[in-house]
Amino acid sequence: MRTIKMNPSPTISDVAKAAGVSTATVSRAFSRPEMLREETVIQVRFHATRLGYLPNLAARALSTGRQGNIAIVVPDIANPFFPPLLKAAQTAADLAGYSVFLGDSDEDPEREQRLVNKLVMQVEGFILASSRMPNKQILELSERQSVVLINRDTPGLPRVLIDTVAGINAAVAHLAELGHRSLVYISGPAASWSDQQRRSAVSSAAVLHKMKLESVHARHPSFDAGREITSAVIGMDVTAAITFDDFVAHGLLAGLAEQGVVVPRDFSVIGCDDVLGASTYPALTSVSARCDEAGRMAADLLMSNLQMDKRDDTRCLLETWLVVRDTTAPAPDSSLSRAKKKAHPKSAIGTPGVMRMRSTV
Repeated sequence: MRTIKMNPSPTISDVAKAAGVSTATVSRAFSRPEMLREETVIQVRFHATRLGYLPNLAARALSTGRQGNIAIVVPDIANPFFPPLLKAAQTAADLAGYSVFLGDSDEDPEREQRLVNKLVMQVEGFILASSRMPNKQILELSERQSVVLINRDTPGLPRVLIDTVAGINAAVAHLAELGHRSLVYISGPAASWSDQQRRSAVSSAAVLHKMKLESVHARHPSFDAGREITSAVIGMDVTAAITFDDFVAHGLLAGLAEQGVVVPRDFSVIGCDDVLGASTYPALTSVSARCDEAGRMAADLLMSNLQMDKRDDTRCLLETWLVVRDTTAPAPDSSLSRAKKKAHPKSAIGTPGVMRMRSTV
């Protein structure tokens, strides 16, 4: 019988001896690197990697209260707005030595609250993206943990806001220049700060350009909801639509095609967030979102607050603009509701002429 002798796992003392520092310095190199010189952290981590040393994260959490984790909660992971935001935030967290937990609230404020309650003992801070929770609950959470908000303007908390007012104004002006005199805004969730901002901006811009404005609510910011709302849109005396987001716009494009409406010949569509514009057919005119930049900025704010152990009232605004593609064209001679009475034949969705694209640089 052959006995195999296992080498003992390297200890914190082994790393300290190899790096020529104290065990306390080794501990700080993993738990509080901001307290040390950068070259010291690099030296300690080099020797730890060479020896195969792994810090005991559970013990570190018990002794310091720091788990090395943050949480990001979003209302719908299937919405294409959020993956670029999440990827950018995770990259920033990785660089700071943090792991990321992800929660999906499914547009339900009560579910969001339950997720937060489950995660609060496992993370050091939260990024709440487009939170649907009431302000009272958000502020209560901020008393327990560091919180950074995206697209939720709660005074007293650090937040990153994608200000779509400029982009919406440009969208309505673009339609006015094309001769449209009526449009519909397809709204999103009632608890959404972004929807409240966009609805107000569309209304003000419509008054400015003397355009008739209708409004219809999509039950959910999704492809299916956009598709389902098509009949209601066709029944209105309008020639264009601005949707809460690209996901709803994508569904509306599909629904219009099924009804035999050719975009943009018969009807113009503008989305918001510009996350699907290049992949729809026709290519979708949309208001930019800068969602990846919002994710990076929110993570940087949270990392800074965690390291400085502070809570501030930083309010970061990201401006937007209109990206013109193929779903907008000069207004037709009549609205869809009147045109449908003429029962023109069905045809696949398409666009005449060449693609029109404005530089966003």
